[in-house]
Amino acid sequence: MIPFIKYPSVDTFAQICQRPSLDAQSLDEIIEGIFTHVETQQDQALRDLTLKFEKREIQEILYTEQEINELANQVPESLEKAIQQAYANIHTFHESQQFVSHKIETSPGVICWQKASPIEKVGIYIPGGTAPLFSTILMLAIPAQIAGCKEIVLCTPAVHPAIFYTAQLCGVTKMAKVGGAQAVAAMALGTESVPKVYKIFGPGNQYVTAAKMFANHKGIAIDMPAGPSEVAVYADSDANPAYVAADLLSQAEHGIDSQVFLVALEESFIEKTQAELEKQIELLDRKDLALQALINSKAILVKDRNEAIQLLNEYAAEHLILACNQPEEFAGHIVNAGSIFLGNFTPEAAGDYASGTNHTLPTNGFAKAYSGVNLASFQKKITLQSISQAGLEILGQSIMDMAEAESLQAHANAVAIRLNTRL
Repeated sequence: MIPFIKYPSVDTFAQICQRPSLDAQSLDEIIEGIFTHVETQQDQALRDLTLKFEKREIQEILYTEQEINELANQVPESLEKAIQQAYANIHTFHESQQFVSHKIETSPGVICWQKASPIEKVGIYIPGGTAPLFSTILMLAIPAQIAGCKEIVLCTPAVHPAIFYTAQLCGVTKMAKVGGAQAVAAMALGTESVPKVYKIFGPGNQYVTAAKMFANHKGIAIDMPAGPSEVAVYADSDANPAYVAADLLSQAEHGIDSQVFLVALEESFIEKTQAELEKQIELLDRKDLALQALINSKAILVKDRNEAIQLLNEYAAEHLILACNQPEEFAGHIVNAGSIFLGNFTPEAAGDYASGTNHTLPTNGFAKAYSGVNLASFQKKITLQSISQAGLEILGQSIMDMAEAESLQAHANAVAIRLNTRL
């Protein structure tokens, strides 16, 4: 069911780790046109583009408090409790990430330190489509709430009641009815109704992703480059084929451009997992999506544990499941991954929803250089320093020598004037 590669040579690992290519059509002109329309026509552009791309008519851009309350109240009690439990765990984990400032005396009389300051205005994009991703609101608005962001703007075309309940719970300050690239443009540029934000978070299709990258070029920060969702599973003799198949399918059902990546030490395990995939996929409502994703996926038999480590670090998975003996020890050898799930009873779905870690993670190999979203994603670090007169007398000559070597006389003079003047 998944294409099978047996004992590949190490020099082919980079090729094996290539993701399915995204649609290569040029989006630049489309996205630039959307941004120009929003910049010049503002709210009216959002109405025009929503009608054009989504065949929806909207008059008011923002949801009223009454509309939010009415929709939020439609959430069943059982789902409310599930969201509240997830909220509590995610809040606890991200609260533990609070920055602790330490003053350091780098030389006598020279004190340096940092403080964390919230990004005042952040934007969250939640796509519509077939899966109402209210869980992503938890992942993005909770750390924004903890960080102390004053404005949390949510744009979404989705109307599932849980979207509104979760937004209320997480302190979202404004909700807009717009989606797609035009929503990103609205948050990046600002309109009469949608405030301009300083950083934009959230998943989306290739148009949304392109719009976020365009906004980034215009000076608006974004969470990270994004691609289709993915999972890698490493399995040895301790793994359970049924569990592994379920984890692979949980990722494959995201969409046709998702990818799953199975690395195993035994051919018989891959065969058993393939059989489980065939059995379990028949039970899925999103079977057709999962089937297409599996075509773009890989099952790889490697010679030994060391090759598995090398291959997994080359792949740099968004999600990495270690279904193996001593998974925590194995994880010590992994340097490239968005989030790691240890052992047979830690499904990737736990991280997607309620264990507490964040599910907004680098994809498409970007885990080699990017971290997943965390509390620090919603903060800036500001450095501070304080130098006493005695401290400047010790450090001053070095500063002046370096400034003069760079031909920056005024820099040197800013120290010299202090050393020669007693206040």
